Amino acid sequence: MIVHLPTIKQLQYLVALREHGHFGRAAEHVFVTQSTLSAGIRELESLLGTTLVERTRRVVRFTPLGNKIADKARQVLAETEALAALARAEGKPLSGELRMGVIPTIAPFILPSLLPRLRSNWPELKLFLREETSQAACEALHSGRLDCVLLAMPYACGDVEQAAIFDDRLFVAFPAGEAPDVKAIHPDEIEEGRLLLLEDGHCLKDHALSACNRPEIRASAAMMGTSLHTLVQMVDNGLGLTFVPEMALRAGILDHTGIEARPLDTANAARKVALAWRRNSPREEEFQMLAETLRTLTAQLVEAE
Repeated sequence: MIVHLPTIKQLQYLVALREHGHFGRAAEHVFVTQSTLSAGIRELESLLGTTLVERTRRVVRFTPLGNKIADKARQVLAETEALAALARAEGKPLSGELRMGVIPTIAPFILPSLLPRLRSNWPELKLFLREETSQAACEALHSGRLDCVLLAMPYACGDVEQAAIFDDRLFVAFPAGEAPDVKAIHPDEIEEGRLLLLEDGHCLKDHALSACNRPEIRASAAMMGTSLHTLVQMVDNGLGLTFVPEMALRAGILDHTGIEARPLDTANAARKVALAWRRNSPREEEFQMLAETLRTLTAQLVEAE
């Protein structure tokens, strides 16, 4: 008996629809027309002999079985990616496509300086970057949408391997004239009612609060910001104080402001920037090479200052 199996393309369509919850956005994500994606999913349903998606004018709703099959499809696609990666790993290292996620509190501060040097070191590497929060980046890593992630540790990213790149010290940024006349700021000296923090989803906030070891700060913070640049502008306008990583200071985030920054004086007042990838990835050797390259390049950038 001939058994017709789902195609990789059909599984990609299904997973994209599950992730985006909208036929149009899902079609854009996989670079096909909406009608092509819809037809592909109908063919999959016909092949399996069951309804996977309930279609209405306003809502795309997966059936219970549809959700289970979409989860399994995600696993199949991840294994397919691993198969292709295994073949690539046997060829020239750090060549071809590499999809890397970078969190927003890292990407704008080191990538502009790193990327030209990285291209010079590995000219055949086609690096595709995606800026996402830590949670979204780790989810994309495990679903196979990303090959590796540049993020700040500690962070619960699941079953991953990681290679440390460098330590990034945390500073407290004060409006002009408000910084204490000390070399470093102890957490007890932070006025929690004036503290401006990043909104939930940004691990920089969690790292800073963990370093301070003051649980009441989270509840007393004056306001949440969507980006570090936004918080800096708020501090410059005298609305409060915030935490800033050293890499952002080196990149000039405080240029043209009156803000003064002091290092945070605690035992763990730094986050560890690391490259992470799925455990047992066939490209592990490449990722180790990439991490070593990033480690060397960032050290060179610091020395050049």
